[in-house]
Order: sequence, then structure tokens, then C-alpha cells
Amino acid sequence: MKAGKRILAGALCLMMVLGGCTSESANHKKGSVENNKKEDSNQSKLDALQPHAYGNVQGLSLEPGAIISIIGRQEKTAYWTAVKEGAQAAVDAINENLGYKGNDKVTLNYSAPETENDVDGQVNILDEELDRYPVAVGIALADASASQVQFDMAADNGIPVVAFDSGTDYKDVVCMVDTNNIEAAATAAAKLCDAISDSGEILMFVHDSSSTSAKGREEGFVKAIADEHSGVTIANIYHLDELDAMKRQVASEMAQENTEVSEEDEDADVISEIASGLTEADIIQYIFEQHPEARGIYTTSESAAKAVLNVVDAFENKEEYKIVGFDGGEEQLERLEDGRFTGLIVQNPYGIGYATVVACARAAMGEGNEAIVDAGFTWVTAKNLDDEAIQNMMY
Repeated sequence: MKAGKRILAGALCLMMVLGGCTSESANHKKGSVENNKKEDSNQSKLDALQPHAYGNVQGLSLEPGAIISIIGRQEKTAYWTAVKEGAQAAVDAINENLGYKGNDKVTLNYSAPETENDVDGQVNILDEELDRYPVAVGIALADASASQVQFDMAADNGIPVVAFDSGTDYKDVVCMVDTNNIEAAATAAAKLCDAISDSGEILMFVHDSSSTSAKGREEGFVKAIADEHSGVTIANIYHLDELDAMKRQVASEMAQENTEVSEEDEDADVISEIASGLTEADIIQYIFEQHPEARGIYTTSESAAKAVLNVVDAFENKEEYKIVGFDGGEEQLERLEDGRFTGLIVQNPYGIGYATVVACARAAMGEGNEAIVDAGFTWVTAKNLDDEAIQNMMY
């Protein structure tokens, strides 16, 4: 019996070992599949770049220890996280190709202000990055006319500047990596007009009034409506960076409605007090109240969409609104699946980040760059969301 027990125990141990190996093997295969899917997805994003040369780092040779500074517009959102991931992937590929290790590695220094429209904060970051003497700087400008002094300093120190996502008026930027915002906005206009049967009013919520990305998405949309959709009216355009001015406007109207307020008080303390108590949600609510017939909504960024949905979600008739927006982060896609978005213009932030590093490296080497690198975009709906080609462009 003892021998039998030993044999049984041995058999059980062998089964556990084999089972563990099988489980470990299965987990390894699962991990390999997931990694391969991610690699295929990332490669699809690089393949979307035009010209294709900006989707690889072949032939790029930087000095050991070189620093590339990339400055985004905002921390933590899905879009800007994907930009950072693409930029880091390009730097990693450069180091691998050159065999750089340890202190010899090319370094990516990525930074961004906390909020999207913090122009002063972004300028301060640019000052700090220039003090590091990077071989090149890539920046997505919150204000197209800002940082002229810093760009002059960069030029004086031989530091080339690449713009991405949001451009600049500065004449010596060596390359612009971007979405074709005019074309993307025209696509959004056509899809939204179709959703409202080419008739009625549309409200536009634009992420700012000063960046080239916002201007392109606004101008492209407005032109498409004017040229091709005569039955549709743009009832209001609100820029998120005009919040303070809108607060005063609404506060003034509220003060005028209060017959107990004198004109003298209305122009000073009362308006300021009312304005200080208003929130962005209050202003957006006010815009909807001023345009009760509007059923089409166009948002130009993840932050703009979030601000609008925070208000519309409380409406009893929220299902009547047709919303088209930009960007495809996790939260955006969830709202697409639950029917809150009619569709989304999904950009290619991973490709933008990668191509920006390539453009920076080329400029640092003294090589020429294309004036514009087009990162591409995709129209995404709940119906095509699960298509492999669409999934490969998600972030």
C-alpha cells in the first residue's frame, strides 16, 4: 500500500508540474498574441503617415546622450498619452538601431501643462526645455502666436523646432506634423448634417480660439456647411477659452433681468459677483437655452466633448441630440457605443508622436524635412468600431 501511495503521489506531482507548464505555456502564448496585436496596431498607425518615411527611424544617427524635447498641450488625456507613447517608441527604436545603452541613450523629455489652454504654462515649459539644450524641440502650441521669443532663442542656439498637432505663425519651424483638420472637419460636417436630415440648427463647441488645430476644425466645418448644406444653420460657436467673457455676458443679462439692480451696480460689483459663481456647465446650459431648436452638436476635442456631455446627459430629451466629435479615447468610445455620439473623427496621435521625433532627429542631423506630415484620420461609428482596420487605429 505504501508503494502504491508513493506512486499515486508521484503521479499527482507530475500532473501538477505538467499542468503548471501547460498553464504557463498558455499564458505565454496569450501574452504573445496580445503583444503581437499591439505591435500590429502600432504599425498600422505608422503606415497611415504620409510620407511613409516618417514611420521608421532608418538612417537616423544622433550623438550619444542627445536629448529630444517634446511639449504637448495637456497631461493625462488619452490623446496626449498616445502622442507620448508614439514619441517614446521612436526614441526607443533609434537607440536600438544605434546600439546605444546606458548614458549613451538618446533621451526623450516629454512634458505638458495640466490643462489644454494654459498658454503661459506651456511657454514656461519651453523655457525650461531650451535650458537643457536639446538637439531639437517638438511642440504642439496652445496659441499659434505665442513663443516667438523662445523660438528666436532656439534658432540662435542651433535648436530646430518642429510643430505638431497645433502649429505656429513662426516662419522658421522646420516641419508640421498634423491631422488634415480642414478635411476632417468637412467629413464631420457631412456626417452630422446627414444625422439631422440636412435641416435645422447646429451648435459648435471648439476647444480654443487661438490654436491652428481649433481654427482648422472650425473653419473647415463652417465652410462645408455653407458650401454644401443650405438647410443647416450654425446657431452658435463657443470657444472653451472664452469662458470668462461668457461668464460676464451671462451675468450681465441676469443682472438686467433683476429690476432691483441699478445700472451703476449692474456694471460693477453685482456682475462680478454673479460671474464668479458661474461654471462652465452653467455657460453651456445657457447656450442650449438660447437655442432650444438646435439638435446637432459638433465638438472639436476630447475636452470639448466632455464639457458638453456633462450638460446634455441631464436633459430629458438627450436622445434627440446628434453629436459628432474629434478624438477616440476610452471614454469617448464608451459614449459612442452607448449611443451618445453619432460618430467620431479619430486621429492618429501615436503616429503624430512618432513622426515628430523622426522630424526632430532629421532636423538635428541637418537633413531636410517635408513641410507637412499628414498623420491621417478615421471616421468611427458604433457599427464599424469592431472592424479590425478601425481597431488598429484606436488608442
